[in-house]
Amino acid sequence: MPTVVLMDVSLSMTRPVSLDGSEEFQRKNLAVHGLNMLFEHMASNYRLEFTALMAFSSLWELLVPFTRDYNALQEALSSLEDYDKTCVESALNGVSNVVQQEWGSACPCQVMLVTDGSLGIGKGSLRHSLQTLKQRGDDKKFPLPFPFPTKLYIMCIANAEELQMTDAMDNLEELLRLSGGDGQIFTMEGPLCMKSVQAMFGRLIDYAYSPFHAVLHCGNLSSDVQVFPRPEPIVVDEEVEPMPRTVNTDLEIVGFIEIADISSPPVISRHLVLPIAVNKEVDEVGTGATDELEEEPSASQMAGKSPNFCVLLHGSLKVEGMVALVQLGPEWYGMLYSQADSKKKSNLMMSLFEPGSEPLPWLGKISHLGPISEAAENPYGEDDSKSPFPVQPSVKRSYAQNVTVWIKASGLQTDVQKILRNARKLPDKTQTFYKELNRLRKAALAFGFWELLKGVADLLERECTLLPDSAHPDAAFQLSHAAQQLKLASTGDSQYAAFDHNIAPMHTEFSS
Repeated sequence: MPTVVLMDVSLSMTRPVSLDGSEEFQRKNLAVHGLNMLFEHMASNYRLEFTALMAFSSLWELLVPFTRDYNALQEALSSLEDYDKTCVESALNGVSNVVQQEWGSACPCQVMLVTDGSLGIGKGSLRHSLQTLKQRGDDKKFPLPFPFPTKLYIMCIANAEELQMTDAMDNLEELLRLSGGDGQIFTMEGPLCMKSVQAMFGRLIDYAYSPFHAVLHCGNLSSDVQVFPRPEPIVVDEEVEPMPRTVNTDLEIVGFIEIADISSPPVISRHLVLPIAVNKEVDEVGTGATDELEEEPSASQMAGKSPNFCVLLHGSLKVEGMVALVQLGPEWYGMLYSQADSKKKSNLMMSLFEPGSEPLPWLGKISHLGPISEAAENPYGEDDSKSPFPVQPSVKRSYAQNVTVWIKASGLQTDVQKILRNARKLPDKTQTFYKELNRLRKAALAFGFWELLKGVADLLERECTLLPDSAHPDAAFQLSHAAQQLKLASTGDSQYAAFDHNIAPMHTEFSS
């Protein structure tokens, strides 16, 4: 999830902070110190994260576009200049433009507003922007909520008591609410000093930027992995009392399945799975002289030479063309698979399914799947000519049936004309006549279209009176019988208007 750091460089950020027994610092210096701490953490634990740095006062400027080069971000922080008054609305418009230009409106993004809590003065201030929300036209809308999913973190280089002396905290809380409420306001605890700002950014790191470490198990094999980006808690709306469901730190592989069987399933999110090198003390081997010892290998070199189950799994899935089903929690599953970035590079990925025991209907319940060796016969056949999937449901799906749909009048007219054509060919087309008649009857009852049944009954009675003298006697009996049954059904009487009831041909002494 990319991050935009929005740094306040207005004059209020240059206010001095007196530290006991040391030189004076500005609030901007405290903010830079906290951001440097964050960037150092991301460089070592979140190095795949894209981050952009913007500065704002009355105008905004993109200092560093989205990058993974945290040295460039830290260099830009060291050369910040001071400008004029604070205008948060202008800066938020800039964030919206930058993110949409780079990522579009579908990619979730984290926005970090670093400020001292000053709202600005007069027109353009946050106070003025929030007071005039309902007085704006469509061409001057407030930029929040953003057109893309957002988490807004407001880092205040001030303590809560200072913000509550004015309406600054209320306005910042309203800003967070307008963004969607998915985020948090962080304030400094105690006096304004380096230690306090470190503690505040430490809380942010624990809340939003802590890496997700897990252990991947498969039988007796296991591997420490990092899942990136961090899986978000999921709330199942169908539950009576919805509770956030989180991914377990123990990921258990429950089985393997061919890519063709799992096809392209719907997923909540996709994540990169990276093996973690576990540092182990290695005993020295051999008794050579000290001047003959070679340089001690680095930790990364040692990790590259030690066997790792995650690497074995990745290579196996890639070669065999299979995916691994992994259990994320109680009745929650996902899949591990190899995804190629290019011809030479591929990554081990994990996709999360919707929580539930049957996330993919064509596979049935995941708990009912088992190894091929336990089946009475190979479900794929001796020559892989068949497949046990999709699992056929016990109840026929409504969308798998041939239902009657009348979107346009021409469709209804065609169905009525088909009945009349078969009526003129009675008794030869008796079975076809009643098949089409019952199809129209069921559709009319489903739609509550009682007038249609009465109208078709009148048409059949008219056809009966227009039969030529050479017509078969059974034709008149069948038409009269069908018209009478449709009229009874049009009354809505449960005895004759039952949906599952079919009109059967009338048995006469002329019928065979």
